Amino acid sequence: MGNQLKYLQGRVFVFLSLLLLFLFGTFVLALLYQQQKIVSMLYLSIPLVLTIGDLILFYSWIWVPYQRTKHILQLFSSGYTFESIIDKHCPLNREMEEVNDKIHALLNTDQLMNASKRQAQFLALQNQINPHFLYNTLEGIRAEALLAGLQSVASMTEALSTFFRYTISNVENLVTLEQELDNTRNYFFIQQFRFGSRLKLKVEIDDDDKEEVLRYRIPKLTLQPIVENCIIHGLECKVGEGLLRLHIETTESRLLITISDNGVGMEQDVLDTMHKNLSVRSFDYTKREEHHGGIALVNVNNRIKLLFGEQYGLIVTSRVKVGTDVLITLPRSVFEQERL
Repeated sequence: MGNQLKYLQGRVFVFLSLLLLFLFGTFVLALLYQQQKIVSMLYLSIPLVLTIGDLILFYSWIWVPYQRTKHILQLFSSGYTFESIIDKHCPLNREMEEVNDKIHALLNTDQLMNASKRQAQFLALQNQINPHFLYNTLEGIRAEALLAGLQSVASMTEALSTFFRYTISNVENLVTLEQELDNTRNYFFIQQFRFGSRLKLKVEIDDDDKEEVLRYRIPKLTLQPIVENCIIHGLECKVGEGLLRLHIETTESRLLITISDNGVGMEQDVLDTMHKNLSVRSFDYTKREEHHGGIALVNVNNRIKLLFGEQYGLIVTSRVKVGTDVLITLPRSVFEQERL
């Protein structure tokens, strides 16, 4: 009996049984009072008091858990959480508890991320990208540029080859922060051929043990898409020098990376739309959005949350004609080669 009371279904049955018992008791007492077998009105107040107690029990024992489960279902349906679809303290019934466990198993992070790796590989095939052909072609262009004395062309080709090699090859879940920073610097180097000296990058690590910080694990292609977004939407339209700043700091349990630009910023309605998009979860986090010029911030945010949980991800703040800040929150987790 005690195990049945764990479920909302069992509690509803007990409540209805008690309610019927109270109604029957009230009927019997009223009949006895009518036949004058009892003369005190006090006896008639007993079922009333018990009925009030039953209603209080209904509110705390049934209504409140039902509302919690309803709220959790709303969060799940809107994509805010993938952790559960029921109130774990009071499931609807045993079958619903088993469904919740099954969904949790299906949403296993490792399975999802392995699926994303297969999807990324499929997209590469779909786009007819042959990495070795691409690398060999770029290397040939670089060699011709060196023979012709075109050092800048050779440098740009080498940087482009390195960027594609990192992006396309070895589709892994996690890399070191150092690898991500190297790829970001390489991408920025390519962009400097277009923007010249008016675009600058500054990387700051606010920690005494920088070597350990650089070994922290981070989802692959987290920094570069955000830097790309800052350049295209923030600095490209700016008049004068553009500054990109990567500030890295740690707390006791978290790695915090802030990517800032002094670009044109966002209007409030654009920022509100961004916040709304970041609050909605989607499994299509490997989808490219052409008008955003690369992997969108929303997809980066979703990958982080799928890997580490709802408490991590991106927070975007912006002011018009001042710039935009993107705060990336990640757990502190030191890279171990055997895990990849």
